[in-house]
Amino acid sequence: MPTPLPPFDLDLLRTFVTIVDHGGFTRAADRLGRTQSTISLQIKRLEDGLGKRVFLRDGRSLDLTPEGEVLLAYARRLLGMANEACVLLMEPEVGGVVRLGTPEDFATAHLPDVLWRFSRAHPQVSLEVQCDFTLNLLNGFSRGEFDLVLCKREPHSGTASEGTKVWREPLVWAASDRLLLPPGAPIPLVLAPPPDIHRKRALEALDGVGRPWRIVYTSPSLTGITAAVSAGLGVTILPKEMLESGFHIVGGEHGLPDLDDIEIALHRRVESGSKAVELLAEHIIRSLEKTTPV
Repeated sequence: MPTPLPPFDLDLLRTFVTIVDHGGFTRAADRLGRTQSTISLQIKRLEDGLGKRVFLRDGRSLDLTPEGEVLLAYARRLLGMANEACVLLMEPEVGGVVRLGTPEDFATAHLPDVLWRFSRAHPQVSLEVQCDFTLNLLNGFSRGEFDLVLCKREPHSGTASEGTKVWREPLVWAASDRLLLPPGAPIPLVLAPPPDIHRKRALEALDGVGRPWRIVYTSPSLTGITAAVSAGLGVTILPKEMLESGFHIVGGEHGLPDLDDIEIALHRRVESGSKAVELLAEHIIRSLEKTTPV
């Protein structure tokens, strides 16, 4: 007899992924506008169809089973392909130019795949992407130089007028295996020039605990900073996900304080009236929302 097809109902997979991304059945129900009992029934249907459990339920903890981990990767891919198909087949062709500003490190780590999927779905839209510091991006946005900007900000500091939160990024002190840090010596810092928010974070954090420091290398580019750190010149602040081979996290053993996370917010020029701008903004929010760290 032929092997039955797996129960890859897109609605069930969407519910499954939403539970994982939002940390539970209750939050997923709120997100999807359904009751918790409906969400539970959908997961039961998914598990019954698979003949396997996808969640380990242990009191208040909710973790994925090994089978659930495997399913999650495929579910994201299936939902992404379904969304692309809907865009290509159901939405009218959109063209034009979208001017996007973004911090360099965020563009390097998180945007390539997001923008590739958008360009694949909307091949007639041209993207003009410029990387810069948050303050410069916001100033350019206020002058009408960008349609969309992704900017760094302190957590919970944003209001509705200060963009839509799309990412929360853990920050760490990073150094190369080649760096020697003598006990008690001032911390050698490799930083971007003002008005970089990581520079501000580093100096305020060290001053807050009275830890001596000195700036040994300054570069406006992420490539320049990572090259200097790799050479063992000093310590810098990096998003945790961007630690390179040969880098390691340094902290309390050298008197370095813990660093708070930082948020990435999206600002959009509503008055532009551009369908392409609207579509890219929603695509960025939707794409990053699926993978943003908790």
